[in-house]
Amino acid sequence: MSIPKEQLMTVDELELMPDDGNRYEVIEGEIFVTRAPNYEHQVVVGHLTVLIGTHLNEHPIGLVTPGPGVIFSRFSGVIPDLVFVTHQTRRRILSGGKLKGAPELAIEIVSPGAENRRRDRVAKRNLYGKHGVQEYWIVDYKTRTVEVYALEQNVLQPVAKLNEQDVLTSTVLPEFSCNVAAIFAGLD
Repeated sequence: MSIPKEQLMTVDELELMPDDGNRYEVIEGEIFVTRAPNYEHQVVVGHLTVLIGTHLNEHPIGLVTPGPGVIFSRFSGVIPDLVFVTHQTRRRILSGGKLKGAPELAIEIVSPGAENRRRDRVAKRNLYGKHGVQEYWIVDYKTRTVEVYALEQNVLQPVAKLNEQDVLTSTVLPEFSCNVAAIFAGLD
């Protein structure tokens, strides 16, 4: 659900939203409300956290974190499903328990519904590109695909659409690779 853009909401006003189990995000002044993630969504978050976290244990250049608040501006604050930030970037943008700037990588796991698809594929992709997120993954557990986007002139451009037979690599995670099938393990 979203509120028409004529009623611009600020990040500060998000603090006034009820603690009712929903996620509240504001993108360019438009509020988005999402219900708590389902089981399949959280399994994928867990697998990606382990896969990327294991890589970072061997290549300690930063951290992967599920569900942090990321504030880009007065009118844009979101909760990506996962982010990767280098240690250097984290020192620069972490303030008050929130990231106040672009992580190197943002990952969204698509939730069911047209509004959720629009938010992840259009609103968040545009927002992340505008504010300098270098790489963006959209993971869809229903189709078992990973869409990879890379930043080019402040626009996240499509690089690849991978399925379970493919290997996922990353430009922001040097030497990282994993079988896409591992992301969806156990969802049969």
